[in-house]
Amino acid sequence: MAAEIVLVRHGETEWSANGRHTSATDLPLTSEGRRRARALGPQLSERSFALVLCSPLLRARETCELAGFGEAAVTCEELREWDYGRYEGMTRDEILREDPSWDLWRAGCPGGETPAQVGARADVVLARLRDAGGDSLAFAHGHVLRVLTACWVGMGPPGGARFLLAAGAIGVLGHEHETKALSQWNMCP
Repeated sequence: MAAEIVLVRHGETEWSANGRHTSATDLPLTSEGRRRARALGPQLSERSFALVLCSPLLRARETCELAGFGEAAVTCEELREWDYGRYEGMTRDEILREDPSWDLWRAGCPGGETPAQVGARADVVLARLRDAGGDSLAFAHGHVLRVLTACWVGMGPPGGARFLLAAGAIGVLGHEHETKALSQWNMCP
């Protein structure tokens, strides 16, 4: 069987709970986020991973550690969340009041990253995970993992809009014969 890539979105933070765009703001997990991160451990420990990557941001590192993979994890800068620029800390409704035509997946954020820039980072991560020599695991953030998934299945970064991923959820990228496919998605412990 071909190797699979397991993706884990960090547990809940105060800002993810209230819909605020969070990239560089380094927030810890809430108590619910920590509970869900610990609940990931039994599901993930059933597998063996050739490589474990983790975003350098606290919420991803905390999730990785509480799930039991802190010592195995290698920090991966490319797994940082989408840079929201001027929209950091704002909700979608607040952004749309400022710019009613705004679409993250089409335009990115002023002073932040474009979809193509996030897609280029996702391609680097995918190559690293794909070349791990077995199943691999990545702990990161909602939007960057959605872009990574869209790139895996050949949709490009804007396709990430179609893959909802809850805080503390797991997704699995795999294959249907030789075709890259989504094996499982948005599984919450």
